[in-house]
Amino acid sequence: MSGGKGKGKGGRGAGKSTTSSAKAGLQFPVGRIGRYLKQGKYATRMGAGAPVYLAAVLEYLCAEILELAGNAARDNKKSRIVPRHLTLAIKNDEELNKLLGGVTIASGGVLPNIHAVLLPKKSSKSKNPGLSASQDY
Repeated sequence: MSGGKGKGKGGRGAGKSTTSSAKAGLQFPVGRIGRYLKQGKYATRMGAGAPVYLAAVLEYLCAEILELAGNAARDNKKSRIVPRHLTLAIKNDEELNKLLGGVTIASGGVLPNIHAVLLPKKSSKSKNPGLSASQDY
């Protein structure tokens, strides 16, 4: 009775298993994140949607940072993303800078910034050449 129309997997082949990442349409490993959540003892019980949600959030954050870092690399005429590009991408984005404000990236450097006081003064013709800028009241 293996060939007829009955119950069972007759005629459908071996049946390839579909990963939970593929079901959710994600690249990040949902099963592995779920395993880490269980092993971490963050809670006694865990819902089925928790690792899917966390994987989606992590994937979105990575895609956002990589896109901005790729733009920074292209601005510097480089084809490879280095830690410096990650730093520039994070520090120039307001929300990512708030999220990762306390994070130090190794070999990332700092944003190029020169305080306005330290810049050379612009030579402008003043009306009273005898008075300096600090004596103008």
